[in-house]
Amino acid sequence: MTTTTHRIVVLGAGYTGMLAAIRLARRTRKMDVAITLVNPSARFTERLRMHQIAAGQELAHHDIPEILDGTGVEFVQGRVTAIDPTAQRVHVDGARQLAYDKLIYALGSTAETTLVPGVADHAFTLDDPRLAREFARKLATLAARGASVAVCGGGLTGIEAATEIAESHPGLRVTLISSGEPGAMMGDRARAHLNKALDRLGIIREIGVRVTTVRPDAVELADGTVIRADLTLWTTGVRVSPLAAEAGIETDARGLIVVDPALKSLSHPMIHAIGDAAAVRQGWGQVHGTCQSGLPTAAYTADLIAAELRGKTVRPFRFGYFHQPVSLGRRDAVIQFTNADDTPRRLYLTGWAARTYKEMVSSSPVPTFKASKKMTMSVQLSKGGKATRVHA
Repeated sequence: MTTTTHRIVVLGAGYTGMLAAIRLARRTRKMDVAITLVNPSARFTERLRMHQIAAGQELAHHDIPEILDGTGVEFVQGRVTAIDPTAQRVHVDGARQLAYDKLIYALGSTAETTLVPGVADHAFTLDDPRLAREFARKLATLAARGASVAVCGGGLTGIEAATEIAESHPGLRVTLISSGEPGAMMGDRARAHLNKALDRLGIIREIGVRVTTVRPDAVELADGTVIRADLTLWTTGVRVSPLAAEAGIETDARGLIVVDPALKSLSHPMIHAIGDAAAVRQGWGQVHGTCQSGLPTAAYTADLIAAELRGKTVRPFRFGYFHQPVSLGRRDAVIQFTNADDTPRRLYLTGWAARTYKEMVSSSPVPTFKASKKMTMSVQLSKGGKATRVHA
């Protein structure tokens, strides 16, 4: 018997994969469409809050099947081991095969731990909540004896982790190590507030030098300096899943799927890439992976597929950055508002207003998923204005 069901498989249940699956289910609820969401874990990971887990805080537990309840989306717990774009099949755990008519590739990024000796063996990352909890347990033990912790990476993740750890464990000696200035993407005034917070929390900075080796008890820098570290957290550099490149899907030098203005793979148009997995270009340049940019790609792709199944067309994807929200522990934050290309504007927030703003941003995805089962939720703050009216 021939089936007419349109099969859509979503790979990855992070922020983008979850929203894409739920929004698409609602958009196609009256159509003959079967949606399958594949993810290794049945627990939804709040990546925006991983630094809180690492500092020893307990977060709410969110079950993926529970979030999906009522959508009709089938959840498959398993790890994708291969993609066959010619046969249009996905291999899960090396055994089960899922056929698809359209594939949404939402396999996000992880910390790059292979380029610097010792990182993979001696440093923790914020990729897995189980490892973050193990890190937190070790922190609690070390804090009692005034030990040293090194946070490698002066990007937003490193800043949030260092400040959270220092605030939660004031007895620890926390060193933030960065090859560039922490908060370099911010304006002068926002960055001044950031540095004031680092000083207030007693965070030592080693700036302008790269890490060459991570040892069990120390971090070695390129200038020969050795930083004592009873525990090291690695937050710099990202890598993406090799599955797309291994499948022969066209990728860029970093392994991101090269997409057209509609976020479809240039080499395999039945594959839609979203979030960290896609090399998305706008008139102002290439989008870098954040939740701020990822959720709009997911919403756009869900709307696009639903429209195309109805024989309609959709305009190209447009996106512009709006803000850089950074927590500085539980009691402080800084929000730098930006232009479409993520360069800083004059406007920024600090203190209580920034903390409240940041908490609103961090806590919004799960309620958005649940609300998206019943209504179309707006997840995009800016389409970039003039900067995105003409595509690169």
